[in-house]
Amino acid sequence: FVSSLGGETEMWSVDADGSFPTRLTAGMGGVRFLGTRIPRVSPDGRWLAYLSERSGAAEIWLWPTYGGPVQRLTHLGNNINSVSWAPDSQSVVLDCNRYGAFDIYRVSVPDGKTTRLTQSALYEVYPVFTPDGQQIVYVRLDEHWVDHEVVMIPVGGGKERVIASDKRFFDYHYGRTFGHPLVAPNGKTVLFRSHRSGWINYWRVPIEGGEPQPLCAEEADQSDAVWSPDGTSLALCSNHNGTISLQLVDAGGGSARALVAPSVGMCSLPQWSPDSTRIAYLAQSPTAPLDLWVVSVKDGAARQLTQSMLGGGAERRLITPEKIAYKSFDGLNINAYLYKPPQIKNGEKVPGILWIHGGPTSQFSDAYAANMQFFAQQGYAVLAPNIRGSSGYSQHFEDLNDGDWGHDDLKDVIAGVEYLKRLDYVNPDAMGITGTSYGGCMSMSAVGFAPGVFQAAIPASGYADWVAMYDEQELRHVKLLEYEFGPIETHKHIYAKCSPFYAVKQATTPTLVIHGEGGLPRSAASADFVKAMEKEYKTVRYKTYPNEGYYVGSLANTRQMWLDMLDFFNEFLKH
Repeated sequence: FVSSLGGETEMWSVDADGSFPTRLTAGMGGVRFLGTRIPRVSPDGRWLAYLSERSGAAEIWLWPTYGGPVQRLTHLGNNINSVSWAPDSQSVVLDCNRYGAFDIYRVSVPDGKTTRLTQSALYEVYPVFTPDGQQIVYVRLDEHWVDHEVVMIPVGGGKERVIASDKRFFDYHYGRTFGHPLVAPNGKTVLFRSHRSGWINYWRVPIEGGEPQPLCAEEADQSDAVWSPDGTSLALCSNHNGTISLQLVDAGGGSARALVAPSVGMCSLPQWSPDSTRIAYLAQSPTAPLDLWVVSVKDGAARQLTQSMLGGGAERRLITPEKIAYKSFDGLNINAYLYKPPQIKNGEKVPGILWIHGGPTSQFSDAYAANMQFFAQQGYAVLAPNIRGSSGYSQHFEDLNDGDWGHDDLKDVIAGVEYLKRLDYVNPDAMGITGTSYGGCMSMSAVGFAPGVFQAAIPASGYADWVAMYDEQELRHVKLLEYEFGPIETHKHIYAKCSPFYAVKQATTPTLVIHGEGGLPRSAASADFVKAMEKEYKTVRYKTYPNEGYYVGSLANTRQMWLDMLDFFNEFLKH
């Protein structure tokens, strides 16, 4: 497994009986652990393939598991999205945008001989081998990143064949949400994620083509599916209002069986043992950070293998948030997490904070949220809502804010403010708002579009002018804006309507704008919002953090940022 236990991100191992973890690597050069771009062990166990930027660009490096120095495998010179091993461990297949669009490449191991297999202007990503090693199955996106095709091509290149097509599944990360095709161990069936039922479920199709069928249909988003080595079943994760269980499904489909079903908590990234009798997975909860567990398929007996929680009774001092729901202006049900401060004195009224997630297609879930724990411990009632536009509550719910950012979704936030005001321990005249990325955007929208609702706002790494952003941003943000707002040539009025930059004249909320000092042109967009506020003599402060991109990620800067946020909220909400 990958961990920063020793201060640097390295590979570790632990026996399935829960012995003390052993560090396997040192100086791997910054292992990339994001989405599906995780280190992958070869089928014969000899090599660990991982992405590192130690050479400048993100390239694949090999670590020999039986000893020896790491070695660079690829020399493609630009972004690599994913990597998968051949069954015989003699090669890997990957996607890379060396020539301006992602194509599929096969690379021999360990000599690095590289063969380009596709040359399309469309993005072709997330390739895998078939079990016989003779074919490669990958995903092709349309130019809008909304429709997908599952495609197969011979391992040496040649004529391709479309196995299945999928519609209306916008993929902000150019394929990561759709994910790898999942070829059955017998090579006869392929699984893929689809929104076609209104929820993200897995669908199966014969590898020779045909009409896709649901694997185990449910009104929940499914993720992280993986075939058992013996091909008899699959493990997958199922999301119900932020609680994510580990499920088992027969290879032929049908109803799923809950193997690990936390009342509160999350399971993720299941991996089978070679004999198909056990599953290793990650688990966390609002009061426990990520740890590695293993569970028996036969009886569901689970064992924790790692201990990420600090000692000294830290877990007992953490707050278990209450999962609540409230009605918005139009009767829509909004689910949220409420962190109540501990040790509220009799008759005391504490300030409230609305914490907004990024995305907007994202979701607060039963995860460990150190930031909300910190502010609740400092005497704030923190409400984290999944407003319209969030994922996890159906495609319909996700699409409700299309072309309407900062308006009806902001009304969902304001309904959350009204919920807090009805609590007998909350001061109704001391309301703050914050969030990062789209949470920062929503905080800016609250400043511009909802004067008087909040007494303090802290937009973090946000955006305020979608018209300017369209011309300045990289491709994935342009695709997002076009999907959400429409073509700017015909929908510029929508971009402007959703931009709080043009509404700062009516702002009344004291505001602290924060982000990392790098990340142009995004950082310039925040600076422009600050300048617009200053021109109108609004109460606004501005701080950036060194050695960061637009987002703040280092431990030292995160600590200082939280203290700065606390000082600002204390000044305007407590004093």
